[in-house]
Amino acid sequence: MTRLVEQVTTRLPAEAAFAYVADFSRQSEWDPNTRSSRRIDEGPLSIGARFALEVNVGGRSAPMEYRITEYDPPHRVVLVGEGSGVWSSDEISFTTIPGGTRVDYVAEIKLRGILALAQPLMGGALAKIGRGAAEGMRAALEAQASR
Repeated sequence: MTRLVEQVTTRLPAEAAFAYVADFSRQSEWDPNTRSSRRIDEGPLSIGARFALEVNVGGRSAPMEYRITEYDPPHRVVLVGEGSGVWSSDEISFTTIPGGTRVDYVAEIKLRGILALAQPLMGGALAKIGRGAAEGMRAALEAQASR
């Protein structure tokens, strides 16, 4: 398993940052590794909400389904994703700081099947994906703060 840890800060208050990031239908707006993202159920955002994503895996597009497993607005959300030989748990925490919010993002990624053989070699590539997602999140949150 690979563990990625990233942190970003934003001028947005925690409530607004949480509302934007916890809604994984918007993930393709800030994660350059996500080709598309959409909500696949209805109702308020809460535990059990489900999202369909198309992510880049090894140079190809792969479907993943994420669901919210823990939901504590505006402090913390956990989403678990599965699909195409990949399992992921994304824990995102929001802390109010002077002038805005700190977002802590921890992703645990486990490759399955034939991809599992490559996991020990993919640490650098996965870390680069994590850095790209963090930078995209920071930029998207700052764009929200500028509105």
